[in-house]
Amino acid sequence: MSLINFILGPKLFREYAIGGQGSKLYESTMFLEIWGEKILGMLSIAYNIGFYTSPFICTFLYRRGYFVTESISSVAKLTTGIGILYIISVFMRGVGRSQSPAYVRFIRALEMSKSSATESKRLLSLFDFDFKYWKVDFDVKSIEGDDKKKNSPKFNKEKSFWNATKTPCDFLAYLAIHSFGIRMIYPGSIKLLQSYLSGALNDGRAQLIEHQRAERNKIHTRDGNDIDTIFIDNRNNKEAKMYDNNNGNSLVICSEGNSGFYEFGILSTPLSLKYSVLGWNHPGFAGSTGKPYPSQDENAIDAVIQFAIHKLGFPVENLIFYGWSIGGYSSIWAATQYPEIKGLVLDATFDDLLYLALPQMPQSLSGIVRIAVRDYCNLHNEELIKNYKGPVALIRRVHDEIIASEQRIETNRGNFLLLGILKTRFPNIFQSRQIGFGKMLLSKPLESAAPQLEVDNLIKITSYVSVNGKSYPLMIGENFTDEERNDMAEFLIRRHFRDFKSDHCSPLPGEYFNVPWDISI
Repeated sequence: MSLINFILGPKLFREYAIGGQGSKLYESTMFLEIWGEKILGMLSIAYNIGFYTSPFICTFLYRRGYFVTESISSVAKLTTGIGILYIISVFMRGVGRSQSPAYVRFIRALEMSKSSATESKRLLSLFDFDFKYWKVDFDVKSIEGDDKKKNSPKFNKEKSFWNATKTPCDFLAYLAIHSFGIRMIYPGSIKLLQSYLSGALNDGRAQLIEHQRAERNKIHTRDGNDIDTIFIDNRNNKEAKMYDNNNGNSLVICSEGNSGFYEFGILSTPLSLKYSVLGWNHPGFAGSTGKPYPSQDENAIDAVIQFAIHKLGFPVENLIFYGWSIGGYSSIWAATQYPEIKGLVLDATFDDLLYLALPQMPQSLSGIVRIAVRDYCNLHNEELIKNYKGPVALIRRVHDEIIASEQRIETNRGNFLLLGILKTRFPNIFQSRQIGFGKMLLSKPLESAAPQLEVDNLIKITSYVSVNGKSYPLMIGENFTDEERNDMAEFLIRRHFRDFKSDHCSPLPGEYFNVPWDISI
């Protein structure tokens, strides 16, 4: 092994014991590596701060007269000095690594994996290192010719720069969304935040690998991104077989929120019920590359689903899509492309991003905000979910402070998403009066329903479906009185909706996670 291997080698976070049980953080005691890493870390932080504050820095420098020919030499000296400091720090770190027994073991495993494809996964699974250097475990393009592969999903396409410059507002909207806008919508993609959370991310990943026998995989998407995923297989788990439907045979694919990562995210809820679970990080989050624009997010979850079907061996009908907060968009889009799934579970999910974005910006910028959202990040869940006809369940956080105004339950955007779904699926039940009745019912936490009311309406809808089939929209209720419609509306709301007395970010207890209700014949 040459010194260059240590200089250019990936960052090592953790070394696992044989079998993945018990691990220790990689903490070098070598003076050169410690100081080289510290200097590089400070340069990285300075770069990220400079990147996000660049408009203010450039304005300041311009006013001080630095954007003139005479100042070029000063700028050149500064950048050269930083470059030399960077090179020296990288060299110091490499020399220090070469003296570290743990890093030497890691480099040996990395070199052996290059010459032995069969041993690659086993050797490198003993280390947690920079995901950029991982080999791709599944490339979605490898199944393009597979006869089992369904027709290619319909992906959103981002507008180009030239299509965005028709008017000044279009131009400003494009600049806004491609600079700070997408980072405001998905703060988890901000590198500075990821750097701050790196310790927690590494610890969370280690917990999954050590205690849940999780397997990390890199998935390559159609648009060239690499997606960081984690898989826990409970198909042969004895505890999973104790549940009615052997939960381990169902795979829950978890889509996190705008600051969520699988390392400490929502997958803990289905895991507590012994489901098999597949977590993934949005493009630009942690190990995943890219940016979380809708088109890239759609390509990412589609690749994750194809990995679950073709590599992990789960039938589509055994998949459950579980989305929390903004991750609901990813799950809803996926459900429209794979309608045969077992069900769709949405927790603390909104109806339309635009109604959340507008109150956060000055009224004078509402036109630009509207263009930015509709043209480049149109997470219109209520409109999208009309294309999905399968079982769906919604969970509302009673004290939600993110998708409700001042934690007022009647303003929770999940209410509007639910009523939009039910209006599309049961048009004769959810007429204008029943929509108003539904809003009134949802303006406070749902209480227990009268058992007889539940039984009577279940019989009505089951009888209708047995004769007419259960293809949506169901036209039941055409001859109902207003009172009968109200009773059926309340029944359907309760069947699709559940309250959890919590704020937006609290972990969801396992008893709130259920396979969505489906009308049985």
